[in-house]
Amino acid sequence: MVVVVSAWVWDPRSVTDLPSAHLKLSGFHAVIEPDRWVPGAFTLIVDGTPQSHVNVDDPSELFFEYVQRIGHVIDQLGMPGEPITAVHLGAGAFTLPRYIHATRPGSRQQVIELEMELVDLVRARLPLPKQASIRVRHGDARVVVEKLPPGLRGSADLVVVDVFSGARTPAHVTSIEFYSEVATLLAPGGVVAVNVADGPGLAFARGQAATLLSAVGEVAALAETQILKGRRFGNVVLVGSNQPLPLDWMPRLLAGGPHPSKVIAGRELADWIAGAPIVTDATAIPSPPPAKNIFQTRGGS
Repeated sequence: MVVVVSAWVWDPRSVTDLPSAHLKLSGFHAVIEPDRWVPGAFTLIVDGTPQSHVNVDDPSELFFEYVQRIGHVIDQLGMPGEPITAVHLGAGAFTLPRYIHATRPGSRQQVIELEMELVDLVRARLPLPKQASIRVRHGDARVVVEKLPPGLRGSADLVVVDVFSGARTPAHVTSIEFYSEVATLLAPGGVVAVNVADGPGLAFARGQAATLLSAVGEVAALAETQILKGRRFGNVVLVGSNQPLPLDWMPRLLAGGPHPSKVIAGRELADWIAGAPIVTDATAIPSPPPAKNIFQTRGGS
């Protein structure tokens, strides 16, 4: 996962003093840094980019804005507190699996992560609750999804797509072929939530919305108002389903914050997409990199 944090300052000189790991496949360096302001909370940083924030003392507390928005979507699934079946593509610091376990005990969860060293680092330094039913599968998200057990097909209440290599989403998890495979996991009325990072103009995000819409049939977009207007780089959460999204969700999602925020669906979403082409394996490209000043660094290069 990647999130845009204003005035983020990371000092690579502190790496030697913090729990860290070298990720063999990407070559990136992962570091777990304590939150100076919230006791019991930590930030996972990969290649200088903040990837996850987790409060191990209170996993129901979500910090990053886009993660809060996905949390609001999770809260609307079924009855409050009811266990769900969830599949997470991308582990990070297991922020959302921890949240689901805390708010919906008894949920069955599968987490797919490419970097084994990242999972080992997080599990060692930020252990998962022992009672949590969270299974981790190692491998490329698209490859593993295609090989998941038949029993998971059509049974997931939630699929979270939050796959990043450093600060960018790899091309092969942005296409209609990929989203069509993800759609086979959804139970009737199940929801897929996709974290999309994009900049001014939102060409990438609008293409992802068009592609997801083609795969599942119903899509809404949630983000800070100025981001949805394409005025600055940030995170857009796309929420898709194989059945109509309940309209009574929308005011609840807005009321939950962070503010200012906006949810667009239906005709407004169609206008926002504005003819953006559906992405295929042949046309897929990685998400755009954030500007260098998005994640400020001190020391080193």
